Amino acid sequence: MAKTLQEIADFVNGEVVGDKKVVITGIAGIEDAREGDITFLANPKYLSYIDKTAASAIITSRDIKDCPKSIIRTDNPSLAFAKVVSFIMPRDIARPKGIHPTAVLGNNVFIGKDVALGAYVVIEDNVSIGDKTVIYAGSFIGQQSKIGDSTLIHPNVCVRENVSIGNRVVIDSGTVIGSDGFGFVTVEGIHHRIPQVGTVIIEDNVEIGANVTIDRARFDKTVIGCGTKIDNLVHIAHNVLIGKNCLIIAQVGISGSTEIGNSVVLAGQAGIVGHITIGDNSVVMAQSGVSKSIPPDTYVWGYPAKPANVAKRVNASVQNLPRLYNTVNTLKKKIEELEKKAK
Repeated sequence: MAKTLQEIADFVNGEVVGDKKVVITGIAGIEDAREGDITFLANPKYLSYIDKTAASAIITSRDIKDCPKSIIRTDNPSLAFAKVVSFIMPRDIARPKGIHPTAVLGNNVFIGKDVALGAYVVIEDNVSIGDKTVIYAGSFIGQQSKIGDSTLIHPNVCVRENVSIGNRVVIDSGTVIGSDGFGFVTVEGIHHRIPQVGTVIIEDNVEIGANVTIDRARFDKTVIGCGTKIDNLVHIAHNVLIGKNCLIIAQVGISGSTEIGNSVVLAGQAGIVGHITIGDNSVVMAQSGVSKSIPPDTYVWGYPAKPANVAKRVNASVQNLPRLYNTVNTLKKKIEELEKKAK
């Protein structure tokens, strides 16, 4: 969908510097863009591409004053570009409408206005589904669960019994919410299951990726806070409490009864032990193993995780070990030679 640069700037509350009548027909990254595309520059390390890119226009920060291309200066280039993507190339996806004849509904099911249920969806007894919610084919909603308004559940999602899901939640395919927590008591070598009778609460505006598992609490509740975004292949164990606006990246594992504050970032493959707290605004860097509680506003890295500045120094020291070994060996030989001469 072609747009002029001024139309795009108006849409993102930006300021055009250059030709306002440039017509944009596509979007691309700054390295791959061609004539007719708009791109963006958010990371200073790509600053040199301003002169190299073939894009017809660039979305930049307000710090950029001069540019050989027409630009749109904005407060947040990444956010502005994300908005432009849907403005220029909206995804025209046909959502299911109405209730498919193969959908199976239990007793005492409440369905709000404009709800869509795809083929072979199963809704068990005493479930409540809010207005404008869409549930795609093959999904299962367990008894006494509640789903809010304008929620989108993709194909083959399993929502177990007594789970609460808020408004405007997105859940991708293959995800299981409310599976039993991993709890056993071992007696004389035999593992006896501990009943998991709690629930899961997913608050408003949460997005959950594909093949995520969120376990129900043993007694009380597992909670995912409002605005939190969860990537694919994440495991969240029983009784975990996750605050608002967190980012949890692929292959993170969070053990039971851990409490995570607001605006926390857990980068890819981070592992978190149980019964600890991670403070607000903290960042756990990729592949870190967290074994102790983390105070607010802290960056940690490594295994076991340490404050990032400490972990980097430790890692730098480890990289120097071969050279240190050679130095010690050389000194050892010199000492042996001096001892021989002294005899």
